[in-house]
Amino acid sequence: MEGSFSKRIEKKTGVNFDEIMALANALTHANFADEKQVRKIVKKVSRLANKPITKELEDNIVNSIVQDGQSLDFTKIEKMMK
Repeated sequence: MEGSFSKRIEKKTGVNFDEIMALANALTHANFADEKQVRKIVKKVSRLANKPITKELEDNIVNSIVQDGQSLDFTKIEKMMK
């Protein structure tokens, strides 16, 4: 059952299921007030999504997340990427 679920996720996203789980784990245990850690996560998400971002956009996303320091606001990040 788990194998078919992971295969469906991989097929739909184009991303290896283990990488998705590693990212989810990193997000779960992340300190969103730590700029270095947040920057690493932003770069990883960009790479996994195959959506390169400029240094300026990366800085804006990181600063936005670090300012709050508590959680990710995916809606805010999505708007920045458009």
